Amino acid sequence: MEELKYYGHQHPLLMLNEERLIGNGNGVVDCSRCGEKVSAPCFSCVECCGFYLHKTCAEAPLELNHPFHRHHPLLLLRNPPYTSYGRCVCDFCYETCEKFIYHCSCGLDFHIKCALFTFNIAESNLKELEHVVLEDPSFSSKNDGGNLGNCFVCWEPLAIYTYFSLDCGFNLHKKCVELPLKLDHLCHRKHPLVLQFNSERLSCKTCQVTPERGFVYGCSPCKLAIHIDCAWPLPVIEDKSHQHPFTLFWRQIPFTCDACGTEGQHVAYTCGTCSIIVHKKCISLPRIIQHVLHVHRVFHMYFIHKEYFESLNCVRCHEVVNTEHGSYFCSDCNVIFHVNCALIDKDFYRIVSQENEDDKSLDIPVNSITKVLETNDDGEATVIEHFKHKHYLMLSDNIKEHGDKSCDGCLLLISAKFYHCSRCDFFLHQSCAELPKMKLFSKHFCGETKSFSGSKSFILTSDCMFKCRPCEYCSNGFSYKCNECRFWLCLRCFDLLLQDAVKIPGHKHPLLLYIDFEGQCSACGRDIKWEFRCKDCNIHFCHWCVMQPTRVRHKCDEHILALTYDKVNDYAKYHYCDICEKERDPKHWFYHCKTCDTSAHMNCVLGEYPFIKLGSTYNEGNHEHPLTFVKKIHYYPKCIKCDKPCEDLSLECAEPGCNYIAHWECIIPMELW
Repeated sequence: MEELKYYGHQHPLLMLNEERLIGNGNGVVDCSRCGEKVSAPCFSCVECCGFYLHKTCAEAPLELNHPFHRHHPLLLLRNPPYTSYGRCVCDFCYETCEKFIYHCSCGLDFHIKCALFTFNIAESNLKELEHVVLEDPSFSSKNDGGNLGNCFVCWEPLAIYTYFSLDCGFNLHKKCVELPLKLDHLCHRKHPLVLQFNSERLSCKTCQVTPERGFVYGCSPCKLAIHIDCAWPLPVIEDKSHQHPFTLFWRQIPFTCDACGTEGQHVAYTCGTCSIIVHKKCISLPRIIQHVLHVHRVFHMYFIHKEYFESLNCVRCHEVVNTEHGSYFCSDCNVIFHVNCALIDKDFYRIVSQENEDDKSLDIPVNSITKVLETNDDGEATVIEHFKHKHYLMLSDNIKEHGDKSCDGCLLLISAKFYHCSRCDFFLHQSCAELPKMKLFSKHFCGETKSFSGSKSFILTSDCMFKCRPCEYCSNGFSYKCNECRFWLCLRCFDLLLQDAVKIPGHKHPLLLYIDFEGQCSACGRDIKWEFRCKDCNIHFCHWCVMQPTRVRHKCDEHILALTYDKVNDYAKYHYCDICEKERDPKHWFYHCKTCDTSAHMNCVLGEYPFIKLGSTYNEGNHEHPLTFVKKIHYYPKCIKCDKPCEDLSLECAEPGCNYIAHWECIIPMELW
């Protein structure tokens, strides 16, 4: 048997055939280089120290001059060179590499088998494919609804063309195996394009998308790359989103896509009937989507008359939309999106299926008011039934009589018009009473699947304690809850997401939501990832500050405190909090009473549990009576659960003679919120 002195191991290696491998009792072992199962012929350490190698891994050169990467050699390393991670991702198969890899200083990394397999493709040494039967996706036994996976060369779906499916895990279109190494192309006449790995991560010249993996045709001197699929575009494309076929039209100069309004290069498709020109990718734009930032469905339009609009600003980026080109539009609300803004994040929208396109009911959210009993002359509902309360609710605007009451929905002080119950202490702002029973929301960490979930329907709930995921406040008001996990959203955060613009007291301009931002909040100094910004002033605020109550009561003052950022008492000696008596930053928001000249930090006024309604009840399974949320101020009885004083928010039994009291955290289990 052949003996081998091998780089990277201290003992000689011996070649084993299948019989010898099984005879040694080592029928199932892993290759010490690539980590995959070893099969004969292979090499084994003569000292029986557990070192095994595939024959191909043992014979792999320490330096590989790869035809698809001509600038530098690929070097065989024992471990990935990234010390902080200890692993990397293969640029061919996109799987993790933890053992020996081929590496280039350009940032390319490959499994041994991936580097050698692609080398054989480039050298037309395709012995591995000789025994593999071609599969037609139309008749493939693996065809499960057309989801066959993607080709490892062009990363287009296998279902598009005839393909090889190899035991080693590589799936390849037949046409991709036979690709020419050089190509003269219409979009770049100066030099031939060479088939290569996209080591410089260049975006495709024709579609402007940066391929994350696979091959491209590139010109290194000109820093140019073209997707394989873009190099040979289809002459005619039909798609169900448009009633006519699109025809290929090569362009030597840039064009503006009529579907999305952005620039295109070289490869264009035209519809002669409609007189439009589009990117290839825009042929299949979804016609109708439901977007997180708007309550109704929005429709893709190629052209809109400007007189239909009150505003031409995109809901997401707040920049002007050119209605001479494509956009997503809601004609009921005059709401508009740039196409790329609407579709930039798949977790912010849901495509409306073709069979539901004509279903108008999808545009009408199911209102929380179950029945209107009386209306006034203006058509407002004055007496209603609400699905979250057992008694009739009456409309009122008498703030003087009920001004110290909180809304049972959002837990803020009653303001403007509100509904109240004459039989019990139940109040709802008019806007909270009219909320939809169900709403689409964006990506969140789903506790049920332990992974990130895309846009899902949230259900309006009440009568439970929860922790709002965005603002992290505990509350027992109304909430929107994910149908599949314990993700809750309070009404204050819900309201911010739905508003096109937010007004804050003392500032004359509206604040607009910007999702992609990194900086510091002007109100509290925190680092923020998404913000509410004033386009006219250089200020931006975090979600936490904008959702704070503008009016609040506190025992430090007999009047209602107002949220403000004005420089009240502009002398340094007055910049102190009247609750904690510590210094406060006059540039940051605070609560202030103009009558008493009281000023305090936001956190000091709100406390730890500002959105739990005192006097509301909770049914605890181990106690026979309902428990009431209370705050003890003058005396602190001991908690029946932990035997510590109840100095803050607690649950107390109101039944005469029952002395049951406990910290609310001791009663309500953590897993419920």
